[in-house]
Amino acid sequence: MSNVVKSPDGYTVNWAGVLANANPWHFGEHVVATVVGRDAAGAEVVKMEQPLDAVPPGGSLAFTGQTSATKKPVKVTIGYRPAQWRPAARIVSAFKQFPVTRVQTLPQKNGSYLITGYIANPYRLPASTLVVSALLRDKAGKLLGGGSTFADDVKAGRPPRFILTIEGLPKGAEVARTEVTARTWGSTARPYEDLALGGAVPLHTIKPTTPPFAVDRGSQIVTGKQ
Repeated sequence: MSNVVKSPDGYTVNWAGVLANANPWHFGEHVVATVVGRDAAGAEVVKMEQPLDAVPPGGSLAFTGQTSATKKPVKVTIGYRPAQWRPAARIVSAFKQFPVTRVQTLPQKNGSYLITGYIANPYRLPASTLVVSALLRDKAGKLLGGGSTFADDVKAGRPPRFILTIEGLPKGAEVARTEVTARTWGSTARPYEDLALGGAVPLHTIKPTTPPFAVDRGSQIVTGKQ
């Protein structure tokens, strides 16, 4: 989706989208989104090439961006250049998603939305830089707008708080759902693979405090019914 908003210097064009990778074993690298805006006469008034981060196997990539224009575009198209495919260094299940929690969507008086939350790192190694993207949708699931920010030096067990603002939504838009995702930053899979090769944090790290069962009931065989 894309929106065009009047600005002091002309017009601001902002966009958001989701790029899916249907390949279950390969990363999509060096993908570039192409944004072109044309005026009423068909003349090109906006052209932007946006390098995107690597798309994980069988996953998707939410992306947002904006640029300025001196003339108002009446039609904006968003495409992309084909990816370069690279086999994943580990099995797909090793590439765990970065958990996002306590997300709040706060409407502002000027029509923008303030998005806050916390991003966690499921890996043993710290993530040097993560890109946090938020997409706003209406009740029907239509994409209304989005925004992105960065989180640096994200360590396991110490989730940092992120804050981002989304502006330029269509007039009368009613936000019903916010989707927030986090990913490694960079056009190649190397940052993601380095984290996966370092191993994930165990899910259970606290020793049980209750005594074990006297009999392992899970190993008993029921031979009859009374």
